[in-house]
Amino acid sequence: MAEKRTEIGQLGEFGLINHLTKSFSVQNKETILGVGDDAAIASFQEQVLISTDLLVEGIHFDLSYTPLKHLGYKSVAVNVSDIAAMNGTPTQILVSLALSNRISVEALEELYEGIQLACDNYKVDLIGGDTTSSLSGLVISVTVLGKAKPENIVKRTGAKVGDLVYVTGDLGAAFVGLQLLEREKEVYLSNAEIQPELENKNYIIQRLLKPEARTDVIYVMADFGLKPTSMMDISDGLASELMHMSKNSGVGFEIYDEYLPIDEQTYHSALEFNLDPTVCALNGGEDYELLMTFDAQDRKKLDQIPDLTQIGEVVAADKGLILVTKGGNRLPIKAQGWVHF
Repeated sequence: MAEKRTEIGQLGEFGLINHLTKSFSVQNKETILGVGDDAAIASFQEQVLISTDLLVEGIHFDLSYTPLKHLGYKSVAVNVSDIAAMNGTPTQILVSLALSNRISVEALEELYEGIQLACDNYKVDLIGGDTTSSLSGLVISVTVLGKAKPENIVKRTGAKVGDLVYVTGDLGAAFVGLQLLEREKEVYLSNAEIQPELENKNYIIQRLLKPEARTDVIYVMADFGLKPTSMMDISDGLASELMHMSKNSGVGFEIYDEYLPIDEQTYHSALEFNLDPTVCALNGGEDYELLMTFDAQDRKKLDQIPDLTQIGEVVAADKGLILVTKGGNRLPIKAQGWVHF
């Protein structure tokens, strides 16, 4: 029996938007008017945080191994991560799509199922967007709005000498998951009868296809009365983010190899690909964890928060970015992560 396929043209642009968004509900008091008019209406008593990200087929995702439901979820999560990185609370998103004629209404329903799951999880409202045609595959643009009191906002510019450097979660898994899926894709293209070897690899695959924004850590830190001196999310690789923070704060970093949090599955899978797990953790990208610096006097509170790891210290700018190896060698950190152009 042929799989049902409804062409987008059968619904038209406005009919499509209404069809895809009919089950979304409003969760935030700041949302006055959502989808359905020329513009959305929102009212904020706090400062508004705004960020946007593009996900482009063939550049940021491969539909041969990326389920559309996961892609929808990820498109929201990676944007929410930017609000978390400013110590804010996400409130609304706008989703715009450029669609090729390969995409059916049923495929978009699956994509929006993932978007809705993420909206429910992060308690954000879908308030608008746009659709258009594309000659080069699927393009997803998400703009996220968030809120924060001025005194709570954390930027990349506040790190100071003597601060402690922390990261959430673990690093490198998404990059190793990408290597695995790319390998299995090549095997499939050479022989479609060969079954993929994905046993015991769920974690690294999930970290690539369905990352989570670390809003949970933001809420826990607030409960402990903690505020980082600087913070950003790890989207392009730890080394790259350290360089950004170093430039913005005018400081250097001393990072300890032995303290880098690397999941066991990530570690062993990296070795299977003849990759250095430390290099994967430093340069992999797409982890969407948080890189943070804290005043040293916060150490006792930080020790009480799970899923936080101290990986180094902030040093003077003239000392640069240094990786201290398990053997005591001091190596310069060079960014080799995601390059957008």
